Amino acid sequence: MIPLNSRVAAIAAVVVLAPAVSGCGINAIPTKEENAQAKWGDVQSAYQRRADLVPQLVATVQGAAISERAILTEVIQARAQATGVTVTPEALNDPAAMQRFQGAQDQLSQALSRLMLVVERYPDVKSNQNFLVLQTQLEGTENRINVTRMDYNEAVRDYNTSLRTFPTVIWAKTIHSGSEPMQLFQATEAAQTAPTVNFDALNPARPGGSAAPTTPGAAPPAQ
Repeated sequence: MIPLNSRVAAIAAVVVLAPAVSGCGINAIPTKEENAQAKWGDVQSAYQRRADLVPQLVATVQGAAISERAILTEVIQARAQATGVTVTPEALNDPAAMQRFQGAQDQLSQALSRLMLVVERYPDVKSNQNFLVLQTQLEGTENRINVTRMDYNEAVRDYNTSLRTFPTVIWAKTIHSGSEPMQLFQATEAAQTAPTVNFDALNPARPGGSAAPTTPGAAPPAQ
């Protein structure tokens, strides 16, 4: 049996040392890791919100007599690809998984950009109240995506730094030795290039854009 004095001394030591241990960063790594994973959840939620808007957007545009149907198909396919690629919190340290997710989301971003450019040719679509509401919601969602990505990247930088700097590097090499750096969310090279659309090539009335526009009442161009 441990003498009473010894037990009192042990308890006193724990009381005294506990703040010192916690203050030296022993809990910093798991805390920062949890924070980064929570921020990643916000990123995925924002992207999911965009994906949820796409079917409504496509349905609204389909109601108009637009000739560029291939763009709608591209948007639908890109959405299917984007919603089919996910990254779990446990895989945030896997560069390949993150690249697949980024690539799929970037493809949808590009497809939506092309769709919006096409819609510019159709006043009836642009003035449609449903389309205007969806466009506003989509713009807000894109802004939200940017914010959540920046918040996630900041949380990841904070976490990754804690794995390499004193005093938390001590715990990264010992108690939290299984902790690995997380991947930042970085826009791909394709996402940084504005999409281009050749409307003439998309218009069946002018395949390839080779036919010159005609004026009503004017003679047809010479063949």
